[in-house]
Amino acid sequence: MSTSSYSELGDKKILVAGAGVTGIAAARALSKRGSHVTLVDENVTTHDQFTVLAPGAVLIADFDAIVVSPGWREDHPLITAARASGIQILNEIDLAWSIKSETRASQKWIALTGTNGKTTTVELAAHMIRTGGASAIACGNVGTTVIEAVESPEEYEYLVLELSSFQLHWLENAQFVSAAVLNIAQDHVDWHGSFDAYAKDKLSILDKSAMAILNGDDGEVVSRTTHWLGRKIFYSLDTPAPGEIGVVEELLVDRAFVADPQEAAMIAELKDVTPTVPHSVSNSLAAAALARSAGITHEAIRAAITTFTPGRHRIETVLVKDEITYIDDSKATNPHAAAASILSSLSVVWIAGGLAKGAAMDELVARVKPRLRAAILIGEDRDLIAAELAQQAPEVPVILIDTKQGYRKGLQTNEFMETVVSAAQNHAQKGDTVLLAPACASMDQFTSYSDRGERFKQAVLKVVADGK
Repeated sequence: MSTSSYSELGDKKILVAGAGVTGIAAARALSKRGSHVTLVDENVTTHDQFTVLAPGAVLIADFDAIVVSPGWREDHPLITAARASGIQILNEIDLAWSIKSETRASQKWIALTGTNGKTTTVELAAHMIRTGGASAIACGNVGTTVIEAVESPEEYEYLVLELSSFQLHWLENAQFVSAAVLNIAQDHVDWHGSFDAYAKDKLSILDKSAMAILNGDDGEVVSRTTHWLGRKIFYSLDTPAPGEIGVVEELLVDRAFVADPQEAAMIAELKDVTPTVPHSVSNSLAAAALARSAGITHEAIRAAITTFTPGRHRIETVLVKDEITYIDDSKATNPHAAAASILSSLSVVWIAGGLAKGAAMDELVARVKPRLRAAILIGEDRDLIAAELAQQAPEVPVILIDTKQGYRKGLQTNEFMETVVSAAQNHAQKGDTVLLAPACASMDQFTSYSDRGERFKQAVLKVVADGK
């Protein structure tokens, strides 16, 4: 986006590429201020306020600017034509930043990204800030769009932005008080073209921030930020050095946001974190650092940790019956997230598969194979997992579950997932965890990861709890 202000877009002809949540929010904000908006999307629909056209039905030369929704690739013909024509290319977050700069100059933005844990951490950080007495909302790649948060009548003092690699790819102008990078592992390689390109887009968040909150336990984060020159605060599950945040025995401690870094201030006790598993503790440390960058006290942060409830479909216990625990982690949509989930239990009947998004499964299987009782595999890219299990852990039973003829996403019947859960139940023994941690996206067989998680929950309650 150029440096021209949001107000200068009034009465201009703006093409919004993408008619999803982000595109519609941007279109509404632009229309409200006098822009002449046209939406394009591969799925041609009629919206209550806008007509949505196919990309081939418009000429880029007819517009003054294009607003690109996050999932649109650089090589899309519309984007290529816009660059060739010199048309201004905008994005929703920079538009929101321009609105904020003109109408709510005192509002502060905090941001985070990572391959996994983003939503939980951003919601926890916002909860910490609210507990500390300031108004805040988690937004961006979670629930509320950034434009909607900026324009909210509540006039939030802080926006805590969850930013995906797609959003960061297009972002240029927004600036953050602090920005956290939770982890970097293979994901969305099909979209970015390579892991290096994906990591570069993730780490571009630091170029917009005065302070970096970095996961010292993640080798990719550490090695790829060596040459970043701003203030770096590392957090880890180890004893923190001066200027860091970490864990000492049973305590989360702060040696970064204290008057004397030779001293340590208690943030919380380990038992305050729910669930008390390594990645949840790590996310709590990241959120605490973001909240401390906003001036929130240690006491308020601890109160927030003890009262926080993680979102749905993230290591959510559905049922415990016959000493077998059934857990929904449908949000584990890549190998890195699935590994963390599996390693939180000692013996797992693993339900996995879907769309791999270009990710390899070899490292995942290598890490988790000692924990696996059996693997129930579904979805388009399940053979990637099956092949690695056959090579690295041939002793682990692999069960492939197919959809029946005529199956399509969104059906009212839940027969497919009930079959999956029945297979998992048949292989589970006392003390096991039946875990839905797919390591893949859901859109091949389900409408979303939440649809997949809800169907798993319903199937567990019907097949296991009711015994039907």
